[in-house]
Parts: sequence; structure tokens; C-alpha cells
Amino acid sequence: MDQLPAHGRLGRFREYVRRNPLLNTTWRIGVFTVGVTVLIGGLVMMVAPGPGILGIVVGLAILATEFAWAQRALHHAKKAAERAKEKALDPKAKRRNAILGVVVGILVGAAVVAYLMVYDFKLPWDIQDWTPWK
Repeated sequence: MDQLPAHGRLGRFREYVRRNPLLNTTWRIGVFTVGVTVLIGGLVMMVAPGPGILGIVVGLAILATEFAWAQRALHHAKKAAERAKEKALDPKAKRRNAILGVVVGILVGAAVVAYLMVYDFKLPWDIQDWTPWK
């Protein structure tokens, strides 16, 4: 993997670590552990509350600092995000999705009303006898 020239104190530190095989392996294991942890957290947040996509991208970015496969995955993820953005901003698709949302909302509302009418739903304030001691 081609590395950029080292600049500053952090760059000199990283070059020192790269020259020592044991430190380099330890560094890469640490980067892998942190990156995979953040990536898994992002995957969990896809179904749980939280910024799942951000976690995935940050995890891949951490891994991409040391691993070429993660750089490729991050590049593919960026391209997929760009395609999704272009698709979401398409006026025809936005109009179609808005119409579909309204139609589905009306159908769900009609189904709820029909269910309540068929099973004779009584509203809580429709009380015949107000005496609490019976």
C-alpha cells in the first residue's frame, strides 16, 4: 500500500512504528479492532436507534487508514451513496413516493376505520352509567 510522506510529529511517529515489525503489527491489530468495533456498532445501529450509516462509514474510514481492502470498500460505499443521493433527488421519484405515501396512508386509515366499525369499537368517553361504585 502506498503511503503518503510523513509530516509532523504524528507522521514521524507512524514512520517509526512502521519500521518496527512488532510495533507495526500491534498498531494494525489496534486499528483493526477499533475499526471493526465501530463498523459493527454502525451495523447494529441500522436496526437500533442511531446513525448507522455514519458508523459504517467511520468504521470503514478507520480501517482504510491501514488496509487496502477497506479503502476499496469505502470507495464503493461512497459511490453507492452518491447514486442513492442522485436517485433520491430525482423529482419524478420524489413525486411518485409522495403520491404512494398518501395513497398508503389513506388505505391504512380506511382499514382501521372499517375494523373499528365491524367490531363495534366503543370510545372511552361513551359511558352509559357514570356511577363509579357499582
